[in-house]
Amino acid sequence: MTRDERERRWLALTREVMPGLARARDWPVRADHCFQRILLDHACGGRWYDAIAGRPAYRHATDEQLDAAVALGEAVIAGQADLAALNGQSLAWRGKL
Repeated sequence: MTRDERERRWLALTREVMPGLARARDWPVRADHCFQRILLDHACGGRWYDAIAGRPAYRHATDEQLDAAVALGEAVIAGQADLAALNGQSLAWRGKL
């Protein structure tokens, strides 16, 4: 997969697919930047901005980080990962819980 393909999948997942499912699935977040925060935090093992220097983060993430974030988003969509728990951990890493 090329970098452009990775980035297009990331943007479709976090800007369209996940926000489109959020209300029906009663997810704790609905905004694209929240999905991006949660997925990138987990791909980085903590606050993404401690691991990714530039912005927008997806453009500066490594292929491995972006692949991990996309895979986690796809696991959430498939019901194989708990978005509420992932969000809770992301907020805890940020000192907001």
